[in-house]
Amino acid sequence: MTVEDGGVRDLGQITEISTIRWAEQPNLLWVQVGTSAGVTGLGETYYLPGAVESVIHDLAAPLLLGQPAGSIKKAWTTLFSCANFFGFAGAEMRAISALDIALWDALGQAVGLPVHQLLGGACRTSVPAYNTCVNAGPYRDWDLALEDPGALASQLLAEGYLGLKVWPWDRFAPQIEARGSTGPAGWTAMGPPGSYLSPADLATGLAMLEWARGAVGDQIELLVEGHSRWDLNMAIRIARAVEPLGVLWMEDICQPDSAEDLARLVRETRVPQAVSERLITRFPFREMLQRQAAHVVLIDVAWTGGLSEARRIAEFAETYHLPVAPHDCTGPVTAMANIHLAHALTNCMAVEVVRGFVAGYYLDVLDAPIPIQAGRAVLPGRPGLGVALQPGFTGRAGVTIHRSA
Repeated sequence: MTVEDGGVRDLGQITEISTIRWAEQPNLLWVQVGTSAGVTGLGETYYLPGAVESVIHDLAAPLLLGQPAGSIKKAWTTLFSCANFFGFAGAEMRAISALDIALWDALGQAVGLPVHQLLGGACRTSVPAYNTCVNAGPYRDWDLALEDPGALASQLLAEGYLGLKVWPWDRFAPQIEARGSTGPAGWTAMGPPGSYLSPADLATGLAMLEWARGAVGDQIELLVEGHSRWDLNMAIRIARAVEPLGVLWMEDICQPDSAEDLARLVRETRVPQAVSERLITRFPFREMLQRQAAHVVLIDVAWTGGLSEARRIAEFAETYHLPVAPHDCTGPVTAMANIHLAHALTNCMAVEVVRGFVAGYYLDVLDAPIPIQAGRAVLPGRPGLGVALQPGFTGRAGVTIHRSA
């Protein structure tokens, strides 16, 4: 929808929902929501796209088609109420998240405003970004983290990034064999949480952080990703070892499904704990915050309920005087949604990016680059999310589309 002659056309009803998959990025699913006013909103989610696609067409489409496209809260509540009858987390919430993002994008296009303006307006003109160090695009950041973390830290400092995030101890946790891709380059197939980390392996992982700190001093932040690879005792061991380095935060060093256990980790160590993109909807965040089990609230807009729910979680964190940090190691539409959300919040600490994605395949998907300049996310100005799939993207080899109308 566009602004015409000083007025705004009615956004109309939802007339079509399409899901788009691309063989080159098999974990991603894009969603387009078309309206009777001719506007198409773009959303996205990540992981098990076949399951999410089924939820969208089997559950969501019959509920949303013909409904007002601008009634975003009503759409969210309707979908959540129906999904929650049988259990809402997983594919159901990924579907709701992608649709919610698409509806916000459509609304922004309709009124001629960027999404951050619809969320309350920009609180800043740029937001710090940190780099998650995976091998992607023109960068081999995980290889460099293993081979020369000092050089990696120096590179990112020169580019203006707030910090670098690495996972020094994943390689020592239990592994399982898996066929096919299990995640971004640098990950291994994840087994059950480890119950023992030897002093030698602890020291090996710690050396990665010490090397980076030695190269650049305190000019760049160090962030530790745990991928939930350790039990509580080993999480405490790792956190105590990391304390002297003054890391910005430690993230999911043990599984985030017990607020009580994470509260013990907070009490028994001095490393700030970031929790967690794996929490779905505001409800588990409520318990986490009430139990004082987190210092930084990590939100994944493509998993936890879209922009609508992410804003609710962020405002809840603000009542505890805590910052939020949107998670993204997934896709370009999520990255754009994060940037709009981050600019509209007073309590956003930083956004996550993978510079190899930003300078790599994101450019093959979207019609505009992700706005990262000198290591900071800058204010998007185009209506809606400000991006769309590249012209002709849906006609590419390896792209499949499923429509409900």
